[in-house]
Amino acid sequence: MRLIDQFASRSPAHALHRARRLAAAGQSVRAARLLSAAAAAGLVEAQHEVALAYLAGILFPRNLAEAARWFLAAAEAGHVPSMCRLASLYLLGVSAPAPGAGLFPEDHWITDTAAADYPAALVWARKAAEAGSADGQSLLGFILANGPDGILDLDAALEWYGKSAAQDWPQGHLGYGMLLMSRADTAEKTVEAIRPIERAAEADLPTAHFLLGVIHEQAVGVLPDLSRALAHYRKAAIQGIRNAQAKLGMMLLSGQGCAPEPVEGESWLRRAAVAGDPEAAALVGDLYARGGDLPPNYAEAAIWFRAAAETGHRTAARALGMLYLTGAGVARDADEAARWLARAASGGDTNAQINLASLVLRRQVRDSAVDGLPIHEWFERAASSGDAIGAFNYAVCLLEGVGVPRDDAKGVVWLRRAAENIANAQYLYGLMLVQGRGVAADPAAAYEWISRAADTGLVDALAEQAEMKLHARGTARDHEGARDIFLRIAEAGHTGAMFALGALHGGGHEIPVDRAAALHWYRRAAEADHPLAQLMLGRWLRKGVAGPPDPAEAETWLRRALAQGIEDARADLEILAEAPKLAGSEPASARAAGD
Repeated sequence: MRLIDQFASRSPAHALHRARRLAAAGQSVRAARLLSAAAAAGLVEAQHEVALAYLAGILFPRNLAEAARWFLAAAEAGHVPSMCRLASLYLLGVSAPAPGAGLFPEDHWITDTAAADYPAALVWARKAAEAGSADGQSLLGFILANGPDGILDLDAALEWYGKSAAQDWPQGHLGYGMLLMSRADTAEKTVEAIRPIERAAEADLPTAHFLLGVIHEQAVGVLPDLSRALAHYRKAAIQGIRNAQAKLGMMLLSGQGCAPEPVEGESWLRRAAVAGDPEAAALVGDLYARGGDLPPNYAEAAIWFRAAAETGHRTAARALGMLYLTGAGVARDADEAARWLARAASGGDTNAQINLASLVLRRQVRDSAVDGLPIHEWFERAASSGDAIGAFNYAVCLLEGVGVPRDDAKGVVWLRRAAENIANAQYLYGLMLVQGRGVAADPAAAYEWISRAADTGLVDALAEQAEMKLHARGTARDHEGARDIFLRIAEAGHTGAMFALGALHGGGHEIPVDRAAALHWYRRAAEADHPLAQLMLGRWLRKGVAGPPDPAEAETWLRRALAQGIEDARADLEILAEAPKLAGSEPASARAAGD
């Protein structure tokens, strides 16, 4: 220590004075030594300033527990501002180290899980309040208004807040107004509660600005005034109030109280989201997913949906699951989709429950992705409440044995209930009547139910209706009617209908033979990877049924059919292989290889 500092350190008052001068001149190390010396000598002002330095990380490394220790020393000596600071630290869950603890105790870090020490805070806030400190009085009001049983005393809280407000302390005004507002049961009392909050806002307390934003937006005791609400939200948002940032962003986006400002609105929502507001994160994700004033960006949407979903936001979890399901902005992954849908579904999101169950029922996810989820229970509850979609999904769970033992008879009961309103249920109930599964077979009734579903345009129901007309199941034989239905859905891409048209036009049915049309439809179905169509196209090309034979192309289609498990194609391929030998030439595959 320099000689002049050594002389100053002999007097705590001189040491404090010189420490302040050195700190102002940027001589932090020398200032810290002198300030510590003055504090260690018992000078209360120095102890308070050492505590403030530890609290702010100025002169000393930031250390909340050391700050509490020095505040405690000063408070015990009667220093009222230190009492207030110490009470505030106890509310944050910070404890002062025991006397004699090291300068940097191992447990000095405050964590997010630290519990507020209301009893310790109450002791020092009361001392400061009884000493006349407006800050201490507002702190005591807060503790009495928010503490646990045994400390909670709203009448006393209102009294202490009132005393603090009487000294024009901003936090006293705020607490007094908030407590009055919580008790207001008339318009007059509500108006009375607003005034202290306005006084706090005049002192620029950000929480007061936020509350006034809510008051003017929601017309609490005042006429609605969106422009004033926006102004207060902006002031609170600028000072870092997360909820105000989210409110400001939403109002700017929708043009409430102002002209729409989508870019600035998104910016404030993003700031709120970064600060940990899950609703804001979900809204930012939705903005990027929907596009509109901002260009769609699904990768960005996924980032924000994930941020919200990880905090338990159900809608964001469902949205993220749907992105994984469709591969928008993320790699397509049905199991990952199921994981996020499960989070939303477990939280009670009925849309997520339906989406997840659909994945399970279509066997699009591994069982491990949904193990332990009570999917059938979700649907049973919905079905029992009269929800038709729930009844349908519960029926499918019973028919497929998803989460419950398979029970066709019970499944049919729920399916019949759902069939009154849902086309898919009408179709599936019709199939059960055709097959006699869980219910006595009744082709005529089956045709009626399937026709009801077909009338809605359900493609699978139309295909089954055409099959029933073709084979006279439950209705009169009608090959022309079947052909017309098959044509309708074939043009919409139904490969089974394409194959059926090939067979119908090929002969043996009650419509004129048209082999060119048959070949056309066999080819359309084969190109869409229909295995039986590939077999028939290969045969027709081998035999030259609708034109000159084409052994090379016939072999291609027959091999594709065989690769899909159509064993009948093997005999046709053997015939093709033998034909060139009879003609004294190479087989088609050999010629192709030679070319």
